[in-house]
Amino acid sequence: MSAVDEASIFAALKAVVEPKKQQDIVALGMVSGLVIKDGNVGFAIEVDPREGAAMEPLRKAAEKAVYDLDGVTSVTAVLTAEKGGPQGQSQGQSQGQPERPQAAQQPAGPAGQRGGGQQQALVPGVRSIVAVASGKGGVGKSTTTTNLALAMVQLGLKVGVLDADIYGPSQPRMLGISGRPSSPDGKILNPMENYGLKCMSMGFLVAEDTPMIWRGPMVQSALQQMLRDVDWGELDILMVDMPPGTGDAQLTMAQQVPLTGAVIVSTPQDIALLDARKGLNMFRKVDVPVLGIVENMSMFICPNCGHESHIFSHGGARREAEKLGMEFLGELPLDIEIRETSDGGRPIVVSNPGAAQAKAYSAIAARVWEKVAAQIDAGGARQAPKIVMQ
Repeated sequence: MSAVDEASIFAALKAVVEPKKQQDIVALGMVSGLVIKDGNVGFAIEVDPREGAAMEPLRKAAEKAVYDLDGVTSVTAVLTAEKGGPQGQSQGQSQGQPERPQAAQQPAGPAGQRGGGQQQALVPGVRSIVAVASGKGGVGKSTTTTNLALAMVQLGLKVGVLDADIYGPSQPRMLGISGRPSSPDGKILNPMENYGLKCMSMGFLVAEDTPMIWRGPMVQSALQQMLRDVDWGELDILMVDMPPGTGDAQLTMAQQVPLTGAVIVSTPQDIALLDARKGLNMFRKVDVPVLGIVENMSMFICPNCGHESHIFSHGGARREAEKLGMEFLGELPLDIEIRETSDGGRPIVVSNPGAAQAKAYSAIAARVWEKVAAQIDAGGARQAPKIVMQ
């Protein structure tokens, strides 16, 4: 099997013709964001947002054209809507105003029906989806996600992790997983797995040092496809490792995914809590239940003398939780073993389950699952809300 290259992919895509303009999608400049890794190919097709649903056959034709190439094992094509209408202006855009990217509307399917129809689960077989979020980077959110998910596996649950941080995926390294996901039909990917935990991440599809130079709509489409086009199987809970902030990825997850709830991770200092409050309020605005707040890097205990130091202050997240009427789920230390095991792909919950740090993760995981299970028993999966910009 020969290796596929950029030239052969663009040559194949020249056979895909845009139906209205009767020109190929390469000549029209519709193809962008091409990524190739070990036979796995991904790219975006830019369309008018008003034509998104009608362009689904074109998307499928583009996927098939590339999949038929020798050396290609899987193809993911996504519709994006960076471009406006015939005058280069988005629908409803005023003259002189900057263009606002819009997500291309894809036809109803596993991602749920639009309009007045009854909404379906985005991921069939997944009983609950919980976002682990923070208002800013560097607070240990990915480490917390990984260890909480593994602690839930130890509770006997069927668990998956979706690495939603497209620009900075961390889960492949933290879970010690390398290689690429397989695809039996070139369309649906099998998630990667380690320690009994299923995982999907953009980090499996691109090299670690490859920057993802993607605009917002491309990120939105990639997240939808990592949920919809992955064979997650039967899961009790899917933990979503969210990127920091309150941007496109967060709105996509809140708007189009029936999240059971969200866990907010923050360090104790005021500046981190300020950003965490923004993330918490975002979930509240779109009616996603906030299950509680976790204080990470809460204290540092010297491994030599046992002295406890509060490098980033202490107790700030607990006080913030009380102020906002949220549950404080627990505190986790700034600890060298947590860092080393995470960097080494052997998270502390599995590499040293008897350690105090691992037990802290396990206690938080048990409480999160208790709250999630109560919501499932009370009324089933939450329906994804509509976001109205005022």
